[in-house]
Amino acid sequence: MRRLHTAIPPNPARSASINLDEEVKLASSSAERDLYESLAEIYSIVVTLDGLEKAYIKDVVTEAEYTETCTRLLKQYKSSLGDEAVSREFVDLETFKRTWGLECPRATERLRIGLPATVEQASHGASAPSMAATTGPAGASGSLILAATENFITFLDALKLNMVSKDALHPLLSEVIQSVNKVTDSDFEDRGKIIQWLIALNQMRATEELSEDQARELAFDIEQAYQGFKATLN
Repeated sequence: MRRLHTAIPPNPARSASINLDEEVKLASSSAERDLYESLAEIYSIVVTLDGLEKAYIKDVVTEAEYTETCTRLLKQYKSSLGDEAVSREFVDLETFKRTWGLECPRATERLRIGLPATVEQASHGASAPSMAATTGPAGASGSLILAATENFITFLDALKLNMVSKDALHPLLSEVIQSVNKVTDSDFEDRGKIIQWLIALNQMRATEELSEDQARELAFDIEQAYQGFKATLN
């Protein structure tokens, strides 16, 4: 017996709404596409940073390689969140991680601090081409000492000029600790206050500002740290 094949007439409405050969677009506009690309970049930064932290702990990368790469990733992360639309969609790191199923505990901690581990803690025994063979302040060149001194003064002057936003202060204070670490690996008096304020500033929103009392306390702490740094030079 021959089987009859019944032709099903095409549905014009369905044909108009579904085209199997058409590429599915996640974004309906260039702005939306840019938003998704920025979020994807942040995802990549978090995953890469977590891998970098693991590699550093296992001594797979050198301190210099780690510091350079970590600094670059932290800057890219901050730059990506500088866009208002991206920041609004991102919400915060914990929300972003939940949304996209991320864990990355080491990257989470590094992003919370906002500094490479080599900068957060004075690197003991690290060699740098700009330092002499000895590890104490006496072994540092005059240009490094001058740079650190100037960075302290620049930061304190910024506070006197009422520059109290995170965007203004965090980069300047980062310069302070990085230049100090090139001069001495000694844990001088109130050095920890620099790190504490860097972490506090890093957790603020980009445009958020310190209160008058906070700015006064910050100026006092950094002035004390400056005196502690100068004491190591004697």
